Amino acid sequence: MVEKGLIIRKPWLDKIFQEGKRWEMRSTRTKVRGLIKLIESGSGLIVGECEISGCHKIDDREIEYMFCMHQVDDVGLLKRWCWAWELANVKKYNTPIPYQHPRGAVIWVNLNKNSLKINRKG
Repeated sequence: MVEKGLIIRKPWLDKIFQEGKRWEMRSTRTKVRGLIKLIESGSGLIVGECEISGCHKIDDREIEYMFCMHQVDDVGLLKRWCWAWELANVKKYNTPIPYQHPRGAVIWVNLNKNSLKINRKG
């Protein structure tokens, strides 16, 4: 079974886990829906999971009144990063899971039992 892992930089993951950020802002839309894993960029670790419940292009009104959802201080960035990937049921793992990062992956990682670095003793 293959699961999707979304690569996100640590400052944004902290906002997702600790400050209620529920829109992951990206420059393109996504058709992915359902349960995904959250990967901390550059760490080789799966640090949590969530569901992608939807995706929409934000407009100028949402930039202002929906700050609690996107939590982007420099709103100029939202001219390019204008797609809100809607996150739900966010869960941070107590113990991150190491995985094998494939060369060239920058947004998504396809995860399966072979990509996880789990100690498989007896």
